[in-house]
Amino acid sequence: MSLQEQRDRLTAEIAERTGIDDGLIARLVHEFYGRVRKDPMLGPIFDARVADWGVHLERMCAFWSSVALMTGRYHGRPMEKHLPLPVDAHHFDRWLALFEETARATCTPVAADHFIERARRIAESLEMGIAGSQGILLGKGERFVRPAAGSEAGGV
Repeated sequence: MSLQEQRDRLTAEIAERTGIDDGLIARLVHEFYGRVRKDPMLGPIFDARVADWGVHLERMCAFWSSVALMTGRYHGRPMEKHLPLPVDAHHFDRWLALFEETARATCTPVAADHFIERARRIAESLEMGIAGSQGILLGKGERFVRPAAGSEAGGV
């Protein structure tokens, strides 16, 4: 069996178990980013960096297809894109809260759990990467909090 056949089999097994397909991914992604764009904390960060929302949403659908269904459709470098963002634990908590709320409203419980588990791992990984880029090594359970303007302390 070729690597592609193995990937296709895995994707089919996950889809069968969770009910996730391209249509559900598109609904989740579009609904979630609609909420993000309206959010007072996250909206301005995205609006300052996303020039073409159509392209961004297509990219995010490919990303979640790869993450949720193991399709391999996404070929970007998410860490690279997130390192320069002015975000910390508070932003990741808000991102996760919106994502979880959207997944629970959009998906069956099994599919929502599948997406949410992966979203939590992604958020943790990105937060750790951003902290590391700021010279802060997070220990287990520690969070990255940017110092307030004028403060000299870094943060966990």
